[in-house]
Amino acid sequence: MSDRSFETRIGYVFRDPQLLEKALTHSSATNETNGSGQNNERLEFLGDAVFDLIISKYLYDNMAEVEEGQLSKLRALIVCERSLAHCGRRLNINDELRLGRGEDLNGGRNRSSILADAMEALIGAIYLDGGYDAATSFVITTFEDIIKKALSGNLYRDFKTELQEFLQARKEADIHYFVDREEGPDHDKTFYISLWDGKVKLGEGIGKTKKEAEQNAAKAALEGYEVVF
Repeated sequence: MSDRSFETRIGYVFRDPQLLEKALTHSSATNETNGSGQNNERLEFLGDAVFDLIISKYLYDNMAEVEEGQLSKLRALIVCERSLAHCGRRLNINDELRLGRGEDLNGGRNRSSILADAMEALIGAIYLDGGYDAATSFVITTFEDIIKKALSGNLYRDFKTELQEFLQARKEADIHYFVDREEGPDHDKTFYISLWDGKVKLGEGIGKTKKEAEQNAAKAALEGYEVVF
């Protein structure tokens, strides 16, 4: 791993390189060395709180007319595993992780929960190394597209619910999702799902999880009905 190339990608140079090393070290790596060394769990704990505060402050400052309930919903869309893992993949943080051999062989390098935890640890490390302003700059820059989509209402739409409501407004719906097949090893499966209303196929979807495949099938069905997105 080249710490310097990664620091270029994240736009921050650490004064204490050990903080970056710790942020990128999963517990499986230290477990395989009888617990010697430090992993990123404590930094993850800190980064979770810092991330929440930064996004809360950003929404408070930029959405003066929005009530508390809606602000909470927007924050929940941004401060979540899915957003963290998405940004982690974009930064290729998976290539930088220090994992135990077993975790690595079992696909841990691409597991969303591990990527999200590493991103939170990275935020915590930047906060300790450079302070609140440095952490804020990193978060707002890295999550800019996600923040914009959340504010515009185009982030992580629930296509299954939208389809259900659309069909129920027109007629009684009898929707069922079926797993047509699964491909790949247990740690890296791909699911193929078809969506039916009674005996009528409405759409098909593919995803790395059943939930993702179902959402894609519902989206395909809505597109078939020419519902505007």
